[in-house]
Amino acid sequence: MNKPLAERMRPHNLDDYIGQQHLVGKNAVLRKMVESGRIPSFILWGPPGVGKTTLAQIIASKLDAPFYTLSAISSGVKDVREVIDKAKSNRFFNTVSPILFIDEIHRFSKAQQDSLLHAVETGIITLIGATTENPSFEVIRPLLSRCQVYVLKSLDRSDLIKLLNNALCNDVVLSKKQIVLQESDAIIRFSGGDARKLLNILELVVEAETEDPIIITDEKVIERLQENPAAYDKGGEMHYDIISAFIKSIRGSDPDGAVYWLARMVAGGEDPKFIARRLVISAAEDIGLANPNALLLANACFDALQKIGWPEGRIILSQTAIYLASSPKSNSAYMAINDALDLVRKTGNLSVPLHLRNAPTSLMKELDYGKEYKYSHDYEDNFTVQEYLPKEIVNRSIWVPQNNPSEVKLADHLRKLWKTRF
Repeated sequence: MNKPLAERMRPHNLDDYIGQQHLVGKNAVLRKMVESGRIPSFILWGPPGVGKTTLAQIIASKLDAPFYTLSAISSGVKDVREVIDKAKSNRFFNTVSPILFIDEIHRFSKAQQDSLLHAVETGIITLIGATTENPSFEVIRPLLSRCQVYVLKSLDRSDLIKLLNNALCNDVVLSKKQIVLQESDAIIRFSGGDARKLLNILELVVEAETEDPIIITDEKVIERLQENPAAYDKGGEMHYDIISAFIKSIRGSDPDGAVYWLARMVAGGEDPKFIARRLVISAAEDIGLANPNALLLANACFDALQKIGWPEGRIILSQTAIYLASSPKSNSAYMAINDALDLVRKTGNLSVPLHLRNAPTSLMKELDYGKEYKYSHDYEDNFTVQEYLPKEIVNRSIWVPQNNPSEVKLADHLRKLWKTRF
């Protein structure tokens, strides 16, 4: 009874599991594998609180396989080897391989990941890894090549409402109380698609109430979270609001606002790499061609964080945030790719003009691939007029330079070349 609500409501079978229907719904890939009684090693990639650990536990239970779990935060190579030795002793002929679940596998060092290779390759264990980071960058290639990767999504509104109603109706504690969910927008917004955070907020609000019935409103949820000293959480709640305020301060050219919201994230324990990624995005989306150096600095910030670590990394983040906020702004590159994608959606797969195609074979040359292509460097100023768009959209303008010194200079250069364009 002392368990948190999120733990009490943890499902024990796939039918009770909410969300990720693309993986566990009827005829979905993971469900079919579990029902067949055999699963390969795989990695579950998704944001916090979407059911990665729960799914691993359900699969192990369904397969009736020995289940071992390690946390990449607290386990070393020695722990990995000990688990593998135990798995060997628990493996019997024609039985399902023991399952080793590693939470936050992206935090494992190369040596730790290397220590898993032989056991995974020979079937001593079936590895299930869980990560919030892109495994292409964080998991070594030899291990990744031996694992399937399944992407879990943040829970949508209907999933979260289902979770709330399930908890109110079926939890051993909440079902005994008279609780009315009058409004749900705030609790869903602050959960950020995280089931665990959603249930933690619900429990926080309910425990703070002494009167019966308990009426849950948006105002009450916001009030309780503001009173809670842990209101900022990198997995949900204020997370999305604060990162939004941070980026909008940079976009709005307010370095004071940018540093304040950065400080809120640093004090709240936000992942520095998450902040650095958003700075790189902002440098391209909001500063763009108005100051191309912004992207170079943001990328250098990301690299420096990996080398320097914490807490000194906060200074690098601060320098970059101030520089981006103080830079001239342009979203012309952002608008250009969006307009181009919209054009692609509307026009479909238009043919590449023959003169722009490669002709590596004699047959392609006979079909006029590459014929009449003009090699720009053979001409004065390394330029000659030539059409680069499909004939159906010739002369279509996509990139529109904006009125800042950097883009004005680029546009002037292009007008000198093209005469009638830009």
